[in-house]
Amino acid sequence: MLDWVPVDGIVVKGHRVASRPSKDYPYATLEKQKSFFKERDLDLGAYFTGTLNISISPLWFKMIKPEFTFLDVAWTELHPPEPFSFSRCRISFQGREFTGMCISSRQRQRSATGKIHMWSSS
Repeated sequence: MLDWVPVDGIVVKGHRVASRPSKDYPYATLEKQKSFFKERDLDLGAYFTGTLNISISPLWFKMIKPEFTFLDVAWTELHPPEPFSFSRCRISFQGREFTGMCISSRQRQRSATGKIHMWSSS
């Protein structure tokens, strides 16, 4: 059984590359990444293809024992391969609870101290 730790947070604007093409990526990054994770036994098909960026400032988030870790994922030709880690998480909002996967990657660690990035269930 998991012990869930509640943390208050606020949804904040992200880089706007996850679910649609952008000036930085000619494709939605999550759509491009999903097949790489599925090849490694993490099927994210049941999750909504989008992320929530949740600020927990002044606290910060670090994955200590992720459920899944993939090193050197070469999912794009636009930058070098990067590691990704995932763990299950839950979000409570207006009395409803949603399950998701928290994501940690080298790119996200550089750009998002104090934020939780997650895929949410449909």
